[in-house]
Amino acid sequence: MVRVNGAKVEYLNIGDLPDFFIDSYEVTNTQFKEFIDNGGYQKKEYWKHQFLKDGKKLSWDEAMAGFVDQTGRPGPSTWHAGDFPEGKEIFPASGVSWYEAAAYAEFKGKSLPTGVHWAIARGGFTPLVSFSGFSSLLLPMSNLNGEKPAPVGSFQGMTAYGTYDMAGNVREWCWNETDKGRLIRGGAWNDFSYMYGNWTQASSFDRSDKNGFRCVLYTEPEKISDTVFKPDKINEEVDFYKQTPVPDDVFEAYKNQFSYDKTDLNAQVENKDDSAKDWIKEKITFDATYENKRIVLYLFLPKNASPPFQTVIYFPGSSSVRTRSSKSIEDIGEFKSNLVFLLKNGRAVAYPVYKGTFERGDPKLASIHTGANNHLFTQYLIKLVQDLKRSIDYLETREDIDIEKLAYSGFSWGGLFGAIIPAVEERLKISILKVGGIRGRGRPEANEINYVTRVKIPTLMLNGEYDMTFPFETTVLPLFDLLGTPDEHKVLKKYPTDHFIPISEQIRETLAWLDKYFGPVK
Repeated sequence: MVRVNGAKVEYLNIGDLPDFFIDSYEVTNTQFKEFIDNGGYQKKEYWKHQFLKDGKKLSWDEAMAGFVDQTGRPGPSTWHAGDFPEGKEIFPASGVSWYEAAAYAEFKGKSLPTGVHWAIARGGFTPLVSFSGFSSLLLPMSNLNGEKPAPVGSFQGMTAYGTYDMAGNVREWCWNETDKGRLIRGGAWNDFSYMYGNWTQASSFDRSDKNGFRCVLYTEPEKISDTVFKPDKINEEVDFYKQTPVPDDVFEAYKNQFSYDKTDLNAQVENKDDSAKDWIKEKITFDATYENKRIVLYLFLPKNASPPFQTVIYFPGSSSVRTRSSKSIEDIGEFKSNLVFLLKNGRAVAYPVYKGTFERGDPKLASIHTGANNHLFTQYLIKLVQDLKRSIDYLETREDIDIEKLAYSGFSWGGLFGAIIPAVEERLKISILKVGGIRGRGRPEANEINYVTRVKIPTLMLNGEYDMTFPFETTVLPLFDLLGTPDEHKVLKKYPTDHFIPISEQIRETLAWLDKYFGPVK
């Protein structure tokens, strides 16, 4: 374990918290095997919490029947015959529920960290590091956007206190109850980098292979505010169902703010790369509508289909705001997860470098990129939308693009703008929104509530039930319900995940949606 300095926490008026110790690494398979070998699953004294599943109390026997490995023996869901796979001794013990993690901590005389203590251990609530700057160093050295978990400590990403793998590898159970289960933090190997900072949740019985944990030891528990142990609840102040969108004439004025004079694009294909197996990558630049700027558009053309291509224009998640270069955009995890399968299935992908993203980043804009009740955000939103519209202007000049089969795909941040962009850009024919929702943070002329009912195109939404970034009942359902799209042309798929959609489901539903409205590719 390593010692973590205490901190003064203004959040919820918690106040001063004393120093504490936290595991340097996630609990390993070898360590968890010690718990099993010492009768951990048979000794009730380690299991101190009432088993609650979907609001129903379970008996000891009912709960234990679910805490078994793939052969029915007590142990993590990733194990066989009561033991971990060969060669996985120092891999994190994954596939455990919150109850199993809490029982192990009790066995060791420790505890699961509260969400606040976990945050302090990574540098939050302290002046120890500039978090945004520190994260830009830590995250590239961590197991995020990857393909599988790794032995603990094998990635160089270390926090300032000396803990490894707090970003990625496996996500880590925390103490606090949430609206739908328990808090779980840090993101897993296949999550996007910003999940390192996000607060999220899972069912207390969730035994995904993404789930692991580390423990803490409180040396002065009597000095810890009770508030840090209380449930972490989602408090959404906005009831979107009670809000009334502006009248049509006002909306037309709002819509016109995204208009611009159609000047010459002065487009140039700066680079063409056909080295990839499945696509050709073109880097194109052209004039923006403002400030004499140039927009970069990456156009990916499939090698296994014939033009004119069905095309998906992409709006990324918040990781694009924190990434400083688009040079190798196809190597970023978000591209691999959300776009590669489209190219392999014969669709083209248009990926603009929007204002405030990648090399066009701006700290002032990064802090408000998901919305703010000020003129700066309104001005920023206008430029973002104009970047997308200008990119479509360019696509219209290409004979190899079927402009009548143009889809919008928004992920997270881009899913949020799925409530606005299709309402002001008629050239988009269908929409696919992944882990997005409605926030309502902008001034009236930039607020989704005044646009979402004007979205009429077929819309597919893919969301996680346990998402705390876009809580399902308060941000996802309102977006879906308020869409102006006819009921028969909008679909919401809910998964037992957080801010994550299983890749197989994402591929299945996205391709089926494209096939339904655009037909199969040639």
